[in-house]
Amino acid sequence: MNANTEQTAGNTEEQNPWRRCAVWTAIIGGGFSLIVLVLMTVNYVQARINLPRLEEELLAMKAAIGTQPDNEQLPLRIRLADLQFRHQKMHHLAYAHRGGYLLLGGIVVFLIGVKWAGAFKKKLPARPLPADERNGQVREARWSRWAVTTGVVILAAGVLLLMMGPSIDLTQADGASVSSPWPSFRGSGGQGISTHANVPTDWDGETGRGILWKTKVPLPGNSSPVVWGDRVFLSGGDPNDLQVYGFDADSGDLLWTGDVTRVPVKDDEDPYEPMSDTGYATPTVVTNGRWVCAIFVTGDVGCFDFTGRKIWEKSLGIPESIYGYAASLAIYRNLVLVQFDQGGAEDGISELIALDGFSGNIVWKTKRPVANSWSSPVVTEVGDAHQLITCADPWVIAYDPANGAELWKAQCLAGDIASTPIYANGMVFVIEPYTHLAAIRADGRGDVTKTHVAWINDEGGPDICSPVSDGEYIFLLGDGLLCCHKTSDGTMLWEEDLKAYTLASPSLVGDSLYLLDDDGVMHIAEYKPKYKELAKCKLGEKCHASPAFADGRIYIRGLENLYCIGSEAKQEP
Repeated sequence: MNANTEQTAGNTEEQNPWRRCAVWTAIIGGGFSLIVLVLMTVNYVQARINLPRLEEELLAMKAAIGTQPDNEQLPLRIRLADLQFRHQKMHHLAYAHRGGYLLLGGIVVFLIGVKWAGAFKKKLPARPLPADERNGQVREARWSRWAVTTGVVILAAGVLLLMMGPSIDLTQADGASVSSPWPSFRGSGGQGISTHANVPTDWDGETGRGILWKTKVPLPGNSSPVVWGDRVFLSGGDPNDLQVYGFDADSGDLLWTGDVTRVPVKDDEDPYEPMSDTGYATPTVVTNGRWVCAIFVTGDVGCFDFTGRKIWEKSLGIPESIYGYAASLAIYRNLVLVQFDQGGAEDGISELIALDGFSGNIVWKTKRPVANSWSSPVVTEVGDAHQLITCADPWVIAYDPANGAELWKAQCLAGDIASTPIYANGMVFVIEPYTHLAAIRADGRGDVTKTHVAWINDEGGPDICSPVSDGEYIFLLGDGLLCCHKTSDGTMLWEEDLKAYTLASPSLVGDSLYLLDDDGVMHIAEYKPKYKELAKCKLGEKCHASPAFADGRIYIRGLENLYCIGSEAKQEP
C-alpha cells in the first residue's frame, strides 16, 4: 500500500503542470543562454580577424596619398574604406553589448526556472481527484503550455534581434573623428604627410591667437605626439619614472597617466644615464585605436588601453647604444614592431622584434647584421604586399612584417644613422648623415646593392631630420638648410637657408611645407617652382619633436608643454 502511495505521489508530482512549466522555463533559458554565448564568441572571433584587416587596408591607402598625389579616386576610396571600418567596428560593439544583456536575461530566466521547479517539487498525497480539480489541472496545463510557448517566442525574438545588425548613424557614431589618425612617428607609414588640407596657417603663442589649448606635460621627453580620434598620446621620463600620457584632444585635459615599471639595475652595475640630449623618452609611441604602446631608452615597453589601464609591460634590457636608444615603434596589424639595434655590426646583438599588442608576447624575432642606430622602422605597401623598411650601418633591409623574413637588402649606409626612411614613387629613400641621399627600388629580392640602387646624390644630407616627399620631389632638412631634389634621378633643384636650427622633421600639407625649428617657429612655404615663404608662426617655446596633424588641428610638443593649434570647433574637410 505504501509503495503504491509513493508511486502515485511521484506520478502526481510529474504531472504537476506548474513544475513542468518551471522545468521547461529552465531548459529554454539555459538553451537560449548557450546560443547567445556561441553567437557572441563568433562575433568576437570575427572582430579580431576583420577589424585589423580593414584598418590595415585603410592606413595603407592613407599612406599612399603621398606617393599618388594625382590619384583623384584615392580620397574617395579612403572615405568609403573609413565608413566600412567604422560600420564594422560599431556593429561588433553593438552586437557585443546586446549579446551581454540577452545573455544576462537568459541566465536569469534559467535560474528562475530552476528555483521554481524546486519549489513545486513536493509530493502530493495519493487520492482520487474530483472532477472540478481535474478540470482545473487541464486549465493549468493549457496555461503552462501557453506560458512556455510565449517564452520560446520571446527568447527566439531576442536571438533574432541579436543576429540582426544594428542600424547605426555613422555621422553620430562615437569615434567618427578617427578617419585620419596620426598613429605613429610622422603619421601613417612614417611619411610626414597630412591627409587633411584644412590645417591652420596662422597662430601666435605670445598673444594666444590660434592656440586652442596648452597643457603642461608632467615629465620631459623628445617623443612626438600621436593622435587617434579624441585622444593625444605622449611619453615622458626621468631617472625615476617612465610614463605614458593620454590627453583629451579637444580640451587638452590630461585624462590619465600610465606608469611603466623600470627594471632596476643589478647591485654590481652603475645606474644607467643616457645622454641629456636623448633623455629617457625620445621614441614616439604607437597606437591602433585600441591600445597605445611606448618604449623608453631603458628598453622597457608598456602598453595601455584608451582609458589608461595597463594591459602589459615588458623589459627588453638596456640597449647598448652610444647616444641612448631613440627608435620609435611601428605597427602592423596587431604587432608592435621594435627596431632594437645596439652594439656594433660584428657583435651580432641587433634585433628586429615583433610583440603581440594584446599580450606583449614575442611573436617573432630576427637578428640584424647592423650596428646601433636611431632610425625608426616604417611599414609601407609595395605593390600588393607590405614591407617593413629599416636603416642602420651598413644595410637598408626590408622585411615581411608578418613573420620577420628578410625580403631584400642594400649596402649603402655608414655612420650613425638617425634619419627614418620613406617610400615614394616606387623607391625607398635613405640618408647617410652629412654624406648622401640614396634611392632604392623596392621590388627586388636578396642583396640588391648592385641591381636596385637607382641613384645616390653625394651633396650631403641631414644628420637627424627625416625626409618628406610628394612623389615628384623629396625634401631634406638639416641644420636649417632645406634642399629639394627630384625623386626620379636625385637632381637638386633648389636649396633654402632658413637661418634656424632644426631637429623636427619636415611635414607636407597639400602643396605646402611645414618646417618647425628649434625655437618653436613654424615656417610655412610653397615649394613649386621654388621655395616661397608663406608664413612664420611663433609658438614661444623651444621644440625638438615633430608635429602631428589632424582635422583642422596641429599638435606640437614643446620642451615643457603640449599645444593644440586650431579653432574652437573642428573644421570639416
